[in-house]
Amino acid sequence: MRVTTDLWVSALLRRVFGAGGFAAVVKRGATEAGAVFVLARGRLGEVALFGPAPQTSYDSAKPDDRFFSLLGAGDDAAAFDARLEREKK
Repeated sequence: MRVTTDLWVSALLRRVFGAGGFAAVVKRGATEAGAVFVLARGRLGEVALFGPAPQTSYDSAKPDDRFFSLLGAGDDAAAFDARLEREKK
């Protein structure tokens, strides 16, 4: 049984809040099996965008885990927002 995207994101938000951080869902897609992108913004203005890892990084020992890959990092938040808009389409 696969965990829905909605449940997984809710659990991720709770973990972030439990660790003293802040997180928010900026855009919602399909609640059952939508792709998850994580945009991390640091206190000093740095931004990192993580997206679903390619199927080649699948680990058969952990079939229910989600894997992410770094899509980019830097100071230009507008570039990452534009990338997310392209991914949405």
